[in-house]
Amino acid sequence: MPKINVLTKEVAELIAAGEVIERPSSVIKELLENSIDSGANVITVEIKNGGRTYMRVTDNGCGMSGEDIPTAFLRHATSKIKSKYDLDKILTLGFRGEALASICAVSKTEVLSKVIDQDYGTHYIIEGSEEKVNEKSGCPDGTTIVIRDIFYNIPARLKFLKKDVTEGNAVSAVVSKLALSHPEISFKLIRDNKTELVTAGDGKLFSAIYSVFGKTFASTLIPVDYSYNGITVKGYTVKPLDAKPKRTFQNFFINNRYVKSVTCMVSLEEAYKNQIMTGKFPACVLCIDIPPSLVDVNVHPAKIEVKFSNEKLIYESVYFAVKNALLQDSSPKELELESKKHFSSSELHQFSKPVSGVQTTLSFKPESLADNTSKSDDFVKTYLKTYEECLRVEAPETENDSYKNESNNDITKLIPEEPKDLDDYKFLDSSSFIKKEPVSPENSVVENEFNKSKPLVIGEIFNTYIIVEKDDEMYLFDKHAAHERYIFEKIKSESDKLDSQMLFEPCDVLLSYDEYDALVSNIKNAKRLGFILEDANAPSIKVLGVPVVIEDTDPSDIISELAHNFLEHRQNPNLSLFDELYHSIACKAAIKGNIKSDNIELQSLIDKIFDDENIRYCPHGRPVFTKISKKEIEKQFKRIV
Repeated sequence: MPKINVLTKEVAELIAAGEVIERPSSVIKELLENSIDSGANVITVEIKNGGRTYMRVTDNGCGMSGEDIPTAFLRHATSKIKSKYDLDKILTLGFRGEALASICAVSKTEVLSKVIDQDYGTHYIIEGSEEKVNEKSGCPDGTTIVIRDIFYNIPARLKFLKKDVTEGNAVSAVVSKLALSHPEISFKLIRDNKTELVTAGDGKLFSAIYSVFGKTFASTLIPVDYSYNGITVKGYTVKPLDAKPKRTFQNFFINNRYVKSVTCMVSLEEAYKNQIMTGKFPACVLCIDIPPSLVDVNVHPAKIEVKFSNEKLIYESVYFAVKNALLQDSSPKELELESKKHFSSSELHQFSKPVSGVQTTLSFKPESLADNTSKSDDFVKTYLKTYEECLRVEAPETENDSYKNESNNDITKLIPEEPKDLDDYKFLDSSSFIKKEPVSPENSVVENEFNKSKPLVIGEIFNTYIIVEKDDEMYLFDKHAAHERYIFEKIKSESDKLDSQMLFEPCDVLLSYDEYDALVSNIKNAKRLGFILEDANAPSIKVLGVPVVIEDTDPSDIISELAHNFLEHRQNPNLSLFDELYHSIACKAAIKGNIKSDNIELQSLIDKIFDDENIRYCPHGRPVFTKISKKEIEKQFKRIV
């Protein structure tokens, strides 16, 4: 066995630096976190050549004294923690005391820093962990750190850096994330002498989003504001129709720290289930405030990952927050006939507010999910893999834990009390209402007529789209998508009592042996869905009856999907997990496009779905209807200007 040697300080520091500093963006992240912790409200970042040759971070924070600067570049030197007990209540972004030591070990570092009440600042230069200059100097309040020639002393690491454009993009991403998590700070990014990003620093998250992602992205957002068991979730999430092809735009911040969390990602996407197109992913900027004792940020060298003491609690908080936000935004998409309006930042802020009215009383309540949650102790293994069980509308009651705030123990307190007789009240905004003044007889007749107005089917075009008139608006419904969603919701709400119809001639469906075994083992569960099956000659199953909603549809494909679902969930054949099966049943049973339908049939469908807030998107995420006002139509015909 080779002789064991103790590494030299130089080699040890280079190895340690490799864990924290991977590329220029790692340096910018660490320096920005220090600037934020210093109390700065204006921070400027400048890079050249992707940060490979030059990086500078300037802030107006508290600064460092001449005595503290050399100490700050020693390993494990920090002002954030003093004892092991401080690790349970970390609220700062940096705390390990490794950043500056790692940075100076692989670069040429220069510091200018001045404390507010001192006459002089300090000019300090350190290269490869070796001090070169330490002198008094005139400089503004705050700190400026310049990093030159990263990895100049580690050629092997230098050659693995990517193109300047790629490295610069990584720096931009870091600055953007921190700008979103700290809207109260004005960030400025200068890249190769060009200003790339400027945020207002006005404390409004929407302003930061607008600056980082632009007005198009900002106009697709709906607000999220929810509290649950001592955890607060605020921010914005995207409308289902504007989902993205990748998860790139999913941004989660735990106590103002950007993190990558599988728990948050899964709960977000579960909240969008059945409202978003296949292959699309929701985008969001969600800020989650959680008691520090419930989260461990000390599990990753770059602090990009965190560990929760209660994964289930975080999952439910994000899920219900997003789900409620989606319920509040059930208004149909407006059909645009003219050129798009260019929104100002203030108008976009108004655009993103929740729709006011009776629907604001819709909210999830924490009574019944407990009956459907996994009983396994290993939450990460079972709860996340079967997160479909959290489709239930209501959250579970939990025991009073020490971390709960007394004001949050009863989540129903957050819901505005609904008046007994809504006709006697009018809504002021999304959460308040007042009693109406008495109405004169003349006006009451008009008002009653208005309230009695019902959607009227005018006809259909292209044998696919239903034309509906109501008040001063015209609606276009996709009849297949609307009927499909109606059937889907009916199946889901009555999955335990679907009516069956016997087939005139039973049919045999050939399956694989695995699917056959899984289906035979769940014949009783299949009956709850309306399928009456009989064990025939393996691997064929005899179909005697099917749900009424299928009507004359050939059941072969549906039976195959039913068997596949039982096979996939063999360990936990819970019918609430079979959304894909429900999709298939609904799609096959719905009115077909390009086939003429009777007006009576269409009117019946519209009467059932028009006021149903759940029927706004088909199960695959396509919009069910759009609308255009009478005023917009009159503009097209120049009746009004």
